Amino acid sequence: MSLPQTPKPAKLVTGFFVRDKRLAAKIAQALEEQLGPVDMISPWFNFDFTTYYEPEMGAPLIRRVMVFKSLVEQTRLAAVKQMTNALEQTYQRQGRRRVNIDPGYLLAERFVLATGKNFTHRIYIGRGIYADLTLIYQKGSFRALPWTYPDYADGCLIDFLTLVRRKYMQDLKRIGN
Repeated sequence: MSLPQTPKPAKLVTGFFVRDKRLAAKIAQALEEQLGPVDMISPWFNFDFTTYYEPEMGAPLIRRVMVFKSLVEQTRLAAVKQMTNALEQTYQRQGRRRVNIDPGYLLAERFVLATGKNFTHRIYIGRGIYADLTLIYQKGSFRALPWTYPDYADGCLIDFLTLVRRKYMQDLKRIGN
């Protein structure tokens, strides 16, 4: 028989992409105000894997990933996605987004993103939000899945998330998990 277990806390990770670095600074500040102190922040990544967002947001787009110090309950992801959706709306101009924010969490075994869009591999987690299993950790590395967004499958972003995983494992040891 499978017995219910309390899941480990997760490392909260929020990626976002913009065209304007000045706006990015405002977004980063707002995320820190809402989600707490930042533990790690990625370098800028070029967002040139798709042109899907260009009609709405323009080009070129750049991505940054923020990692927060506090570990969070995995069940918090839906509420975080709702908050980031509201933040995206705050910065809209003429009905067009100027920022796309992708909250998620990292565990030793996987990296999960939140989305409002249902699909075959996504699990409903409440509040109109689905969890997207984006990367799995196997044989010492994060690995993309057939549905992983190309920017999250990129080696540079995977390298950054591997550093985040190392920090997460240290955090777990520190709190005795």
